[in-house]
Amino acid sequence: MHWFKFQFDDFAVSFLGILFEGIPFLLLGSLISGFVDVFISSERIAGFLPKSESASIALSGLLGMVFPMCECGSVVVIRRFIKKGLPLSSAVTYMLATPIVSPIVAFSTFAAFKGQNPWVMTTLRLALGFIVSACVGFIVMRLPASAILKPGAVADPSQRRRAGLSVAAAPAGGTLDFAAVARAASFGQKMLLAVQSATADFLDVTFFLIAGAAVAATFNTAVNQPIIMPLATNPPVAIASLMALRSLLSVCSTTDAFIIAGFGPFPFAAKLAALVFGPMFDFKLFWLYSLIFKRKAVIIAAIGLFIFIFLICWRISVLQL
Repeated sequence: MHWFKFQFDDFAVSFLGILFEGIPFLLLGSLISGFVDVFISSERIAGFLPKSESASIALSGLLGMVFPMCECGSVVVIRRFIKKGLPLSSAVTYMLATPIVSPIVAFSTFAAFKGQNPWVMTTLRLALGFIVSACVGFIVMRLPASAILKPGAVADPSQRRRAGLSVAAAPAGGTLDFAAVARAASFGQKMLLAVQSATADFLDVTFFLIAGAAVAATFNTAVNQPIIMPLATNPPVAIASLMALRSLLSVCSTTDAFIIAGFGPFPFAAKLAALVFGPMFDFKLFWLYSLIFKRKAVIIAAIGLFIFIFLICWRISVLQL
């Protein structure tokens, strides 16, 4: 029995189905992220938080419902938050939660899992995203910032290059203080900046969506399913392997549900684990996190998140959803 048999027609149907379902949500998520990036300042978001650090952590885990942001954008945003004086615990909670606790992610997850307990999957994904993020925030609250942040990681404002404005607004060094430009721009310029920001985000993550869709389509159409059934039917192995695969795919959280839902033989708990762990820590985020946090802290966080989410979803697996 051959374990792999590729047929282009079957692959194309599966690949295009996943891609066309996911692209609208990716576009919508990029547009919202771009407009939040330009029109909502870090000071305004910080102003929503209470003075109590514990209450601030809890509310930070829910801010994604109002100020949604993809995982890549959230890493950039928290650097500004920390520089403006937002407690590190709240900033980290927002960074981890907002790629999951978001209306766009909720809608896309529900659409992707149609016929696979969509209400349960969507509710559990958002609830676990909030709980895990808040737990990490409370842990960070008890640690000194010097043990987590890289020296000088937030010493300067977040800088980005944007087409059309870099020549006029960039300092002599050639980099653009994007936050300062957005504050000084007219409404029309802000609209242009928002579209440019959304376009950049869309182009950045489209590659990962295409790659992820290709992997899922190949898995569904070319891999002999009976061969991988022992992997998919063993809950601990299935959970760990799908979490690792989602992390390697590095697809955006606004579209990852369409890819993970396509791994038919894997159990509900494995798909849930992948959809919670992936947006918090994937291959590309390892390098992005390392720009702000110490490498040791990033590695410890990755291991801790993996084990914590794995154990929760392993317990959920006994419910046989």
